[in-house]
Amino acid sequence: MSSPTPTLCVALIEDDQPTSRQLATWIRSARPDIRIDQWFNRDDAENAINRVPYDLVVLDIELGHERHAGVALINAINKNRQGTPVLVVSAMPAAIYRSIMKALDAWDYLQKTTFEERDFIETFLDILRVSRKQAAVAAPAAPADELSLDPLWQRTPIWRGQRINLPLTAQRILATLHQRAGEVVSYEELFDVVKSGRNRDNVRKHVSTIRDAFREVDPQFEGIENVPMRGFRWVRTALVSAPGRKPA
Repeated sequence: MSSPTPTLCVALIEDDQPTSRQLATWIRSARPDIRIDQWFNRDDAENAINRVPYDLVVLDIELGHERHAGVALINAINKNRQGTPVLVVSAMPAAIYRSIMKALDAWDYLQKTTFEERDFIETFLDILRVSRKQAAVAAPAAPADELSLDPLWQRTPIWRGQRINLPLTAQRILATLHQRAGEVVSYEELFDVVKSGRNRDNVRKHVSTIRDAFREVDPQFEGIENVPMRGFRWVRTALVSAPGRKPA
């Protein structure tokens, strides 16, 4: 006898109750089997996020008088559970906030008054479908001393089982160094992944940010070598841990 399929659970975090009811109605019309927990303020939502492993979170950026409460909630989600998909539904202009939310690991962004029921449902179901598929075919976890990157979705890197919080440009630099592990990556090559400030000082600042982020979870991290006058090199784990080996 097969086990029953577990119920999917969604958190709907929206302080405007009519909007919350509307979104909940749309979700139920598309997936009546989904359990929806509705929260209307940051404190209640954050307590729930800390308790419940939600399959998907739909949230607004502004909650009551807190202009960026949603940002704090996304950070809490990222800290607690790797890869929980977040759909942001906000009145904030998408032209400004979509890239900000992507950098925070939100999966998509819908601006209020610019979408209809069909748009919301298609986006919601697509995120749910992709996240469930990824969970079903997830690759075996990397060894604890390995770096885990997800270049397709640009999720926060994992180092020794812990999340590394990095801005998007720093993530691109890290991915480039890691892909070329053991090789020197020149400043000029790293300019290709820096959107602005394409100079050596700016690249060095990004690398410093990467090192600091790693050392927050691993004070002994020495995985990035500075190669004077040339660029940087990702040192393979085996080399980092080898006796007597020190970065240049």
